[in-house]
Amino acid sequence: MENKLQATIDIGSHSCILLIAAFEDAPAAAPTAPETPANSETPDASSDTPVAPRKILVPKLQKVEVCRLGEDIYEHGKITPERIQELVNIMTKFRMDLHALGADLKAVAMTEAMRKATNPDEVIEAVEKAVWVKPRVITGEEEGKLTYRSVKEWHGEGNVTIDIGGGSTELSNGETTFSIPVGALKMFKAMGPIPGPEYKKFIKETFKDLSFKGMTKKPVYLIGGTGTALAMVFLNSQTFDYKAIEGLEMSLADLEAVTTRITNLSKELRAMLPGLGNGRHEVIICGLFWLRSLLEKLRVETFKISTAGLRFGLLYPPEKEPEPKPKKRPAFLKS
Repeated sequence: MENKLQATIDIGSHSCILLIAAFEDAPAAAPTAPETPANSETPDASSDTPVAPRKILVPKLQKVEVCRLGEDIYEHGKITPERIQELVNIMTKFRMDLHALGADLKAVAMTEAMRKATNPDEVIEAVEKAVWVKPRVITGEEEGKLTYRSVKEWHGEGNVTIDIGGGSTELSNGETTFSIPVGALKMFKAMGPIPGPEYKKFIKETFKDLSFKGMTKKPVYLIGGTGTALAMVFLNSQTFDYKAIEGLEMSLADLEAVTTRITNLSKELRAMLPGLGNGRHEVIICGLFWLRSLLEKLRVETFKISTAGLRFGLLYPPEKEPEPKPKKRPAFLKS
């Protein structure tokens, strides 16, 4: 792959995210001396075999703009003309960034809000005119798979990813992926900034028909705006630094402490915390309540935060689907 700037845009229910990145050689692992038998004078021939360095996706620019498409879905069932114009303004600014850096826009993806909107064609046409690339409305399962892929490329397999968005949440372990129509913005519209007694009933109903089989007691990576905001408050970091956040490990006790701290502040003071500007302060507590419930279901005491996500997954080449296992022949046919 060429070391060229490539870009994607993720249009979610609460935010729009522009990613400009490049594929670069992964850092070389520390060399290890090959084991040579004591009586041997012949070096290991395999050590001279050149190995192409693994390529990893390195972000160069990430921009987040609040669009709140999910609000329109909750209140009107469609995206209003006023909101479409706001979205077009955001996309126009993104296009200017792309042209300034000479980046190639590879994909524009739209998620839960557009899956629910009754006027998707109108919004798609407006976005296409603004960025010159036709956006694609992806399914919740596809969103979860792409998110898992983005984490796997950085941290390997054997993990579970939780992507808490504004209107939906995707979970994946690489084999099983599903989307839950619950997100921080959607909860905020239904319960207000701080969930009350109704939350217990809400959780019971939400989990009633869900199975987390194959996902429990595995390393968990939290993705999305809720995770980034949580990390920035926890680290007291006033600016987004993906290197400081990526792989940050937190415990349930840490999560509880941050949730209590945020909940005890007034709305005005909450908005002044790191990572909680642009309306994030209104939905963050709902997102943290929901995260706690998911972690309890997954039966883990700690989790890590990743800045990867859908926008990264869109840039990786598609993986080969595993070949179906051959069906066993009945015994009476084997002869």
